[in-house]
Amino acid sequence: MSTSPVAAPAFAKGLVGVIAAQTALSSVDGANGVLTYRGFNIHDLAGQASYEEVVYLLFHGALPTAAQLGAFQQELTAQRALPQPILDHITAAPASATPMDVLRTAVSMLAYYEPEVEDISLEATLRKALKLVAQFPTVVAAIHRHNAGHAVLAPNGALGHAANFLYMLHGQAQSDLSNRAMDLYLVLLADHSLNASTFTARVASSTNADLHAAITAAIGALKGNLHGGAAEATMNTLLEIGDLGRVDAFVDNAFATKRKIMGIGHRIYKSGDPRARHLLEWARRMEQAQANGAQYVDMALGVEAAVLRHKELYPNVDFFSAPMLYYLGIPTALDTCVFAISRVAGWSAHVIEQYKDATLIRPGADYIGPKHQTFVPLVDRG
Repeated sequence: MSTSPVAAPAFAKGLVGVIAAQTALSSVDGANGVLTYRGFNIHDLAGQASYEEVVYLLFHGALPTAAQLGAFQQELTAQRALPQPILDHITAAPASATPMDVLRTAVSMLAYYEPEVEDISLEATLRKALKLVAQFPTVVAAIHRHNAGHAVLAPNGALGHAANFLYMLHGQAQSDLSNRAMDLYLVLLADHSLNASTFTARVASSTNADLHAAITAAIGALKGNLHGGAAEATMNTLLEIGDLGRVDAFVDNAFATKRKIMGIGHRIYKSGDPRARHLLEWARRMEQAQANGAQYVDMALGVEAAVLRHKELYPNVDFFSAPMLYYLGIPTALDTCVFAISRVAGWSAHVIEQYKDATLIRPGADYIGPKHQTFVPLVDRG
């Protein structure tokens, strides 16, 4: 009995429409603008579940009880400190180094001081994942403090994950409003199916590379302005516009000159990013708490409206997170690092899934180069 050969899959530029993995972590319904974490709608989690609860959900498959959450928070708090050589690396980095470069190298260096680094068992990977979630805010805050010429602060064990990050960043505890806004941001960005950085982490871990290697690879993918770097680019655009009255002219000129407006449009969501409405609400709350009359939220809304006059494109998660992070006192150059503080939970959970799958990710390529060239010895090549 003969069987027909399996047809080669069609080329899909950028892997559009290609299903490359199965996951129980998050689902993205782009047509209807729905995002879920393990079946929980992001609208139900935003503002009601803490980031620590969401990390527990991603790692363990269910929301924690009060007792489980308390124990989990204690574990996270106990793992926040960094080895001294990591702090030395941060303070020795050249002034020209971007925060993302320093973060990427710091995470890679953390592998040196991880006793279980080569153990890719699910139990060991889960322990390492918890530690990385705890350490990321300490690394990022230290990068900022050093760049600003301030002393690096130790973590504050009395504060929760988001509040502790803002404390280490600014040198003092922040308002409840700020802490809640920071926590909301971390919840909204914790996972997003098979985005570029997550796919990178899964590719690396599919080779049986360790967690630190996979997360380092993911940070590299996150750096680009078509992914995690979009929030920084969005805020820089708002700062460039500078005034609400200049919005329409700026957007008209951007379309005329084919300049991309960062934070607008999404590869998956066609009717709007469900996370954007929560970030808009909290960006507005943060703006109203400012004493300087800043109008970056109104400017962002103006950009959104002006873009829609040209083309049906909607804000993505970066668009309104940019002014919210700005009002939290986070420099634009640090925005992508703050994205990583949240997404390390999702990356790690995907690495664990990939280890369970135990399949090497190795796609094919459509070769378009020359065929059947004749080799000419070096002496005869003229």
